[in-house]
Amino acid sequence: MAARIIGTGSYVPDRIITNDDLAEMVETSDAWIVERTGIHSRRITETGTTDMAVRAARNAMENAGLPPEELELIIVGTSTGDCLFPNTACEVQAALGAEKAVCFDLSAACSGFLFSLNTAKVYLESGAYRTALVVGADTLSKTVDWSDRSTCILFGDGAGAAVLESSAAEQSLWNRGVGDFIMGSDGSRGECLACRSTELCSPFLGEKKTSGFMTMNGQEVFRFAVKTVPRSIEEVLKKAGVTPDEIKYFILHQANERIIASVAKRMKQDSAKFPMNLAQYGNTSGASIPVLLDEINRKGLLKQGDKLIISGFGAGLTWGATLVVW
Repeated sequence: MAARIIGTGSYVPDRIITNDDLAEMVETSDAWIVERTGIHSRRITETGTTDMAVRAARNAMENAGLPPEELELIIVGTSTGDCLFPNTACEVQAALGAEKAVCFDLSAACSGFLFSLNTAKVYLESGAYRTALVVGADTLSKTVDWSDRSTCILFGDGAGAAVLESSAAEQSLWNRGVGDFIMGSDGSRGECLACRSTELCSPFLGEKKTSGFMTMNGQEVFRFAVKTVPRSIEEVLKKAGVTPDEIKYFILHQANERIIASVAKRMKQDSAKFPMNLAQYGNTSGASIPVLLDEINRKGLLKQGDKLIISGFGAGLTWGATLVVW
């Protein structure tokens, strides 16, 4: 069996926060932010992760032409669910009416959608399920310390989704398939990008503690990304027997314009093959890749047989790359 993407969807909140808006809150400026990140604005939700995930999921289901009752698996890649439990995927299931689907969340921060996509691929190829909905959704606005210039300028909220179905093996991955992938993790460097959840607090511990804000060693994360992303792409291309020149688009996690430009330079590929939307949305964590994929799809820029590389990195530290043939 092979797993192929049959529909995409996305959703970003209506409320726009510009760099000038942030300049009224912290010591920064539009020029300073754009020069260092390429970000001009970001979207901030007033409803939460589940609402965004459901909206993106509905758009993807409509694009795929698949009714909810035919869904068998829902995976939501998120680190910022509205609830510790029930999981976000179960909330998406309830909203869609996908009663037959088994549902769970996958937490890998900005790598969340990529890891979820690869997980769904394995389930479908094994024959365990025939259809899957994969969502990447995050509300980073609730994890950001809005008085911290080093982090508040970077992040926004959003959700993206893809619908997958299994197809006969004879169609092969070269006919719209999610192909070879690699994934990696380095927990020893986890403190480079971290956000504490609700800490231990009970009447037996004396001191009540609360949840914290995101912390990030920006320089360390940048160095990690510019080395790891091209290396993971090269590894998956070698594994698949595909050259960089055969790839139509490299769809990378939208974290920083300078990181993406560095990857393009190292891969010796035209920057036009590295589409970006971070100028409008900022870093939307697990949502960034599927939102960008959906935009490209809906603009009619993809045709059957096009080869894509999807690659991301995030807290954990986590990273990966996947070959997709449209």
